[in-house]
Amino acid sequence: MRRLLSALLCAALPAQAQDTAGEFDYYVLSLSWSPSWCALEGDARQSPQCDPSEDFGWILHGLWPQYEEGWPANCRTAFRAPSRRQTGEMADIMGTSGLAWHQWNKHGTCSGLDSAAYYALSRLAYENITRPPVLRRLSRTVTLPASVIEEAFIEANPDLEPDQITVTCRQGYIQEARICLTRDLEFRDCNPDVRRDCTMSNAQFDPIR
Repeated sequence: MRRLLSALLCAALPAQAQDTAGEFDYYVLSLSWSPSWCALEGDARQSPQCDPSEDFGWILHGLWPQYEEGWPANCRTAFRAPSRRQTGEMADIMGTSGLAWHQWNKHGTCSGLDSAAYYALSRLAYENITRPPVLRRLSRTVTLPASVIEEAFIEANPDLEPDQITVTCRQGYIQEARICLTRDLEFRDCNPDVRRDCTMSNAQFDPIR
């Protein structure tokens, strides 16, 4: 009876349109501060990204296709999934091959590119952004306004404007810096659904291990 009821309810719901690969307006480049992720999740998972031998700072969380309002995800694509070699080659800037795999499935499939081209574009976008060197030189945990992180990125990237970057927090930690880019990887303003600036005045920011 429960299965029948569930089937009837699903049939009554309107069908949702499938997002179309390649149809989007701009990108969000998401950079994650690795020590924060390790403190919140990675250490408990025993992720290789958090191994003491590593020195990850800002890793590439992903390059996300974006609509002017909202975003596509998990698009149907004719391209093959990336190989283990391809995802493994992204671990130097993404922390793990698993993250590279996940980002392809959720976001790369919507780019209209094959996996090799999507990873190449993601790497180029990552390398085009100067990650503030001062943040790598911290020797101890500090608490600071999230706006300080934004200001550091703007100082390190003179063409970057305040409306083109947002800094997020999670459970009291600085989490990510998200930068909005055109499809040609030029800076552009973020739309309101992306601008979710953390307003904390005492966010925790751990040094690179």
